[in-house]
Amino acid sequence: MYLRGSKFNMTRRRRNSSPLFILTLLIMIAVVVYINLVVVPATPPLFIPTNTPTTSPATFIKNAEDLIAQGKIQQGMAAYQEAIKSDPRNSATYITLAQLQVFNGDFQSAIDNAQNAMLINASNSMANAIYGWALGYKGDYLGALGAIKKAIDLDPNNGIAYATDASREAQRLAPNALETHRARGLVLNITQNYEEAVNEFKAAIAINPNIADLHLSLGTNLKALNQYAQAVEEFNRANALNPADPLPNTYIAGTYLTLGDFPKAIQYAQQAVKVSPLDPYMYGNLAKMFYANHQYRESLDPFRLAIYGGTTTDNVQVKGLPMDNSTVVEYYYLFGLAAARVNACSDALKISQYLQENAADNEIAVYNAKEMVNICQQWITGTSTPTREITPAK
Repeated sequence: MYLRGSKFNMTRRRRNSSPLFILTLLIMIAVVVYINLVVVPATPPLFIPTNTPTTSPATFIKNAEDLIAQGKIQQGMAAYQEAIKSDPRNSATYITLAQLQVFNGDFQSAIDNAQNAMLINASNSMANAIYGWALGYKGDYLGALGAIKKAIDLDPNNGIAYATDASREAQRLAPNALETHRARGLVLNITQNYEEAVNEFKAAIAINPNIADLHLSLGTNLKALNQYAQAVEEFNRANALNPADPLPNTYIAGTYLTLGDFPKAIQYAQQAVKVSPLDPYMYGNLAKMFYANHQYRESLDPFRLAIYGGTTTDNVQVKGLPMDNSTVVEYYYLFGLAAARVNACSDALKISQYLQENAADNEIAVYNAKEMVNICQQWITGTSTPTREITPAK
């Protein structure tokens, strides 16, 4: 086998686990403690009915709370949006919606709504904290640190002293808070303490079973423990709660790939593309599924969309991905190998040259770039035979 260094893991694009990320996460946990102990008790009721002939914000909020209690998260958030339209000057409404959006994985919308709350009241500690929280999940760790520091600086009685061991301190001070279990689970996941992480995410789900991200996190830790059937169950629950998110299908595809069930892996990767047709990563992941099943020709078009971008058969415009040294570089060398194996050597040799010039420090990429040349030379000399075609999975 020519390919080196790929286990075909179909997982969420990993967050950077650098010390800066871990420090940010720990400070975020400290903020959770601070919010639970200081901000929340001091926050007045979020909505006060207004003397207007139109539907009051309190009515929309009651509707939102009822919907969320029933597990209808998307409809509940829509009701919060109606409350904002009814009273756009109430910063608490934006904060409540932003917090829900963080839990639901819609980090950019959470950032926008937290910023809206800060425009109304720049000194609102909760708004700054959630803003930093969402920035952290978006990967802007420096921005997150600044926002979280500001949130804590707004009140001298803060949780910054807990940052060095924040997740354990959170357990001591707010042991029953969903955010505590979730944050502790994230730390345990990063440190590969998967069994303990599973317990924390289960505890969080026991408090609120209707947050899709909690089921995703539980599923990824179950998968790390080789509990594949249970992992798929959790991913399916996440999908039911948030069908607009491609990650549950993506994670299910990766699980079946690990199990060697390539037709099912392809099926779920295709579903992820349907859910998020603008996301080039979804095309790259689908292409990897085809590649793993030796469907090299079928992998070429989705690889092209992931790498170069272009227009799909449904007239969707996809923007290509700049090469990095992790996920995307793998798309490049798998694309080149697939092209070489079906004698599309013009593509293969172009990718090979690009990798050798632009990924010279990546041993796996360079190795596979040279293999593309070797395969194409075999086609020229007649020492190779065409790749066996496999009917696409139904």
